Amino acid sequence: MNYSFHKIFSSTFIFCISSASLLSQGINFTEHIAPIIHQNCTPCHRTGEAAPFSLITYEDVVKRGKFIQKVTQSRYMPPWRADHDFGDFKDVRKLTVGQISTIKLWVENGMPKGPDVALKLPDFQTNSQLKFKPDLVLKMNKPFLIPKNNKEEYFLFSLPTNLQSDTYVKAIEFRAGNKKLVHHSRISIDTTQKMRVTDAKSIDDESIAEFGKIRMKDEFWAGWVPGNNPIIYPDGIAKPLQAGSDLLINIHYAPNVLPNETDSSSVNLYFAKEKVEQELRTLILFEKDITNQPFEIPADTVITFYAKSVEIPYPISILSVQPHMHLLGKSLRSYAITPGGDLIPLIKISAWDFDWQMTYQYKEAQAIPTGSYIFAEVTYDNTGRNPRNSFSPPQKITAGWNSTQEMFNLIFQYVIPK
Repeated sequence: MNYSFHKIFSSTFIFCISSASLLSQGINFTEHIAPIIHQNCTPCHRTGEAAPFSLITYEDVVKRGKFIQKVTQSRYMPPWRADHDFGDFKDVRKLTVGQISTIKLWVENGMPKGPDVALKLPDFQTNSQLKFKPDLVLKMNKPFLIPKNNKEEYFLFSLPTNLQSDTYVKAIEFRAGNKKLVHHSRISIDTTQKMRVTDAKSIDDESIAEFGKIRMKDEFWAGWVPGNNPIIYPDGIAKPLQAGSDLLINIHYAPNVLPNETDSSSVNLYFAKEKVEQELRTLILFEKDITNQPFEIPADTVITFYAKSVEIPYPISILSVQPHMHLLGKSLRSYAITPGGDLIPLIKISAWDFDWQMTYQYKEAQAIPTGSYIFAEVTYDNTGRNPRNSFSPPQKITAGWNSTQEMFNLIFQYVIPK
């Protein structure tokens, strides 16, 4: 009996190996690999986008074939950091087991090209991640010369919209002009036009200190970090943009040691074409919402902070969430608790990745009833075991905008149901 089982198992195993070998011989770039790459990689891996090299042609992909096999098998690429068992999101960047195996077999079989036919590429727009043209492109008034001082810098830029009437915006796309040095950006709405004098000025410039007291119409209208692609809001939902408004952009530049490095960042705006029935609003948890204060991370410590929102005063429907931490970030989890004690999962990231901070859009809006609270648990690793730690030996870290300091932001976009 044991012999028969062993014989059957061995025969089946040999058959599977032979089948895999025969299958791999038929896998080629044109018919099997190109569709996977163009769908999941090329949107970022092309000229003008955030990725450092193109993945379009056969030559592009073969040149990095073994590297692609490695990063797809480890699931480092395509980038997606939210846990799949805690929240249900749109546009999940995830290859199937079959796609990963296909890439592996193709590489191991010598990466054959296949039929010599013209490849059908997806319909990409130039200077945009989205597949349709923007209605309004706002650019810096002139190229900005980034200081050569090897320090992190924050500068303000005022971009007048010159809109003659109120409008609604369905998608917002920040385009980094200098992809090496633009670290991240934050866009506010200025309806006073008084912030125009701050254009191209450092946030530490004493000459504009008094303007920091001016209240913006929307303090966090949009935000961008590398890898955070724009999202299109559902039909009937959009963000208001008032006539005569200016976009006030706070750009964080990485340390620069090279002369003549400039930036010409821009913003693409896509207007709503259909009737807007619900305005998109913003709810943010900050460091001030942490309950176990102070927000300080002692040296050689792994510490978890707990944050809690104010009581939700009316029913809301959350469409998206965007977490933000710096280099010491280790993990986070956020959820809502209803008055009845039900838990609504919002997002969980077990392995925080500073390089990939995305906006996650829910497949179905998360309905949060009146009287609920939103909670967050965020863990930071300030030990020598954290390879991203800026200091050796570790030092006590406090709140601040620089990468060597720490932040906690959890940004929700929501609407009030009709």
